[in-house]
Amino acid sequence: MGGMSVRIDIAGLRPERVAVVPSPLAELGMALHALSEPGHHPGLQAWVTGVTARLDPHLADRMCEADFLWRTTFSDLFLPYAGIPGGSALPGGDLAGELDLLDKLSDEQFVDAALEFTCALPYSVPGPGPLTDAALRRRALELAAARGPQQVRFSERLLADPPRIRTWLRQFLQDCDEAFFAETWSRLRHQLAADARHKTELLRRRGLAEALAAVSTAVTLDESAERVTVDKLGEGRTATAGGGLLLVPTSLGWPHLMVLHRYGWQPVLHYPVGSPELAAPPSVEQLTLRMAALSHPVRMRLCRSLARTAFTTGELTQAHGMTAPEISRHLGVLKKAGLIITRRRGRYVYHQLDVAVVARLGSDFLEGILR
Repeated sequence: MGGMSVRIDIAGLRPERVAVVPSPLAELGMALHALSEPGHHPGLQAWVTGVTARLDPHLADRMCEADFLWRTTFSDLFLPYAGIPGGSALPGGDLAGELDLLDKLSDEQFVDAALEFTCALPYSVPGPGPLTDAALRRRALELAAARGPQQVRFSERLLADPPRIRTWLRQFLQDCDEAFFAETWSRLRHQLAADARHKTELLRRRGLAEALAAVSTAVTLDESAERVTVDKLGEGRTATAGGGLLLVPTSLGWPHLMVLHRYGWQPVLHYPVGSPELAAPPSVEQLTLRMAALSHPVRMRLCRSLARTAFTTGELTQAHGMTAPEISRHLGVLKKAGLIITRRRGRYVYHQLDVAVVARLGSDFLEGILR
């Protein structure tokens, strides 16, 4: 697994171009993510239950329609200030201001960012997007088809008429704000503002290395190489290149530490503040089974897929270049350890990592060896 990381080249970055700013739009994106994948966020169960119970059915339907923007992973559309040319735009302070920044992105930027996860578009490198490249457009729709009819419809409408979908999305986000988010934000924004003040103070007094260490132990600065490295299971590179570096705290986002490293956009570190609540620990025997199941490199790679979304055995064989019996054997080990959830939909069986169980392993392990 060595060498998997996202690197940000910060050569020439001036200290005053590093900003720590909370973002209501990014937090709304996180709220939508937690509502569609509550398993990622065991500490938010009560909040999710409360919001879901009060949700208007029409709004809940629209939420499903666009959930690929925040469900499997997190669309850069929730950090639109990073895409404004010049690399110096900051989050807007309130949701209306940030929706205005979202409106300032070009149609190309909007479509690329909206289709990025379905379509595996080039991300850290320059290149044409699906609006201008017919082959990319076909690939986008093929990959959307694998995610179901709803996603195909959305992608087709997006490619045919970007302004219409942009209006739709803005209205949807405003409706979410009215329905549940404004109340949530008024509660969270003080914690986020306090965290931003604290990190800004660290930057000023102690410098970037200390501020980044306080953001997360997974973020390190190599001063001599002028590079920030974020330890993740993905690869990526980007540069501040005359622009700035943005640090955006999230209260609802734990355990996700995200790096925006889209070509031509300002790099953003979207990091969680506060920590989760813990559930009942498993037996030492169960724990041993889980750690052993995860210690195999092939199963670690499978988990990387299964953590993001549900897959059939067939899809996994294609994605990982292995035979069906090999995949089934590894899935069997993960299942026996209680690490994956299996569901039948029609004639397909889908497997997904139980992220809540995996998220608890570290604390479970400590409790297990100290008991």
